[in-house]
Amino acid sequence: MRLKRILPVLLLILLPSVVFAFTGKVVSVADGDTVTVLTKDKAQVKIRLYGIDCPEKAQDFGTKAKQFTADMVFGKMVDVEPVDQDRYGRTVGLLTVDGMNVNEAILKAGYAWVYNQYCRKAFCSDWQAIQDAVQKARIGLWSHPDPIPPWHTAEARGRARKR
Repeated sequence: MRLKRILPVLLLILLPSVVFAFTGKVVSVADGDTVTVLTKDKAQVKIRLYGIDCPEKAQDFGTKAKQFTADMVFGKMVDVEPVDQDRYGRTVGLLTVDGMNVNEAILKAGYAWVYNQYCRKAFCSDWQAIQDAVQKARIGLWSHPDPIPPWHTAEARGRARKR
């Protein structure tokens, strides 16, 4: 009897924090790790790919990372599994197209770093192993003698100062 009274209260408390997966069409690719998805309700949702960070547009491989992502998802139906929301209001999530994890595919192609500061899921250690293998094989941005992560660029430091 007590559980019957407590359960509705718990649901009211917990439901607002539950984030539901959704499907939509990718209508824009801002860069290698940010896309916009049009939902069935015609809402545009900006998605920042969870756990990875691609080179900025002005960095080596920034354009290639964006093109790789666009080739994979632009104009296609994708599944979005939200994980969080960032300080810019973007949904941070995992993207799947044709059964393939896009976040992981970008890592395997050598166009992203594992964003260790934010990648906290159990699979992040697997992603780090993928990055290590891709780096050793000198694939993508790892073919550069000294790739600079986006969070170390002057542009990124400038954005941080403005906040």
